[in-house]
Amino acid sequence: MTPLILASGSPRRAELIGRLGIRPSDIDPADIDETPLKGEDSARYAARVAAAKAALVAARHPGALVLGADTVVAAGRRILPKTEDVAEARACLQLLSGRRHRVHSAVTLIDAAGVARHRLSTSIVAFKRLTVAEIEAYLAGGEWRGKAGGYAIQGYAESWVRMLSGSHSGVMGLPLFETRALLVAAGLLPDSDA
Repeated sequence: MTPLILASGSPRRAELIGRLGIRPSDIDPADIDETPLKGEDSARYAARVAAAKAALVAARHPGALVLGADTVVAAGRRILPKTEDVAEARACLQLLSGRRHRVHSAVTLIDAAGVARHRLSTSIVAFKRLTVAEIEAYLAGGEWRGKAGGYAIQGYAESWVRMLSGSHSGVMGLPLFETRALLVAAGLLPDSDA
């Protein structure tokens, strides 16, 4: 069987792909420049970064299947960062408080022949209006660290979600419906609809 390399160091993505009954042969995070291009919209940005991660790792593992992914939180036209400090996380949560935002989760699978296939999941998430005390308590817990938009839907922040239209796993970081479709097309998973 062709080995599957996960081009991500995210424990969430490894756990999510495990829900499909798949254990990657190797985990090889791609270290790429994730700066958005001038005028790039959030969906195209997510797709470009996922594809770039997969391509970089595929070059290191010829003949393997390589799965790359990227998740982006967008408020209007603004792409929110993967928060690295408290001030950045606070600004994201204040912006998302009481409003809807989009989460784009892009997946690229490069097969053993070097053919790339892409899928994109877009979800709409609406938060309740957050109090200053709620934001500060969340920040103190540290769950926001390194998370797109400053929150983790699989943690306490899920209690703020008053509406989600789309893929819960996509908001977590790997849309399982789209990922499964790519793995079926590559022959790594059986097509249960056949």
